[in-house]
Amino acid sequence: MNNLYPSIDLHGEYAFSAKELTKEFINDNITLKNRKICIIHGIGEGILKKTVHELLKEDKRVKNYYLDFMNPGCTIVELKEEYLWVN
Repeated sequence: MNNLYPSIDLHGEYAFSAKELTKEFINDNITLKNRKICIIHGIGEGILKKTVHELLKEDKRVKNYYLDFMNPGCTIVELKEEYLWVN
């Protein structure tokens, strides 16, 4: 787990609920003006990771995302700064 950034743990979630929780988590962190966040999806069969990465790829507020090099069960997300300053 990454303690440097706000995180959400999706272990045990179904793909649909993980997608909705991830959207809410991104919304909350944009409101809080956090530039980086951590999504914990685990390793397993890769279903949650695939679901999360598909969502991140389509979200225009996401600048970049990548697996945490120390823990491939976590994805670090960088949010675009222009969305952090919108009221």
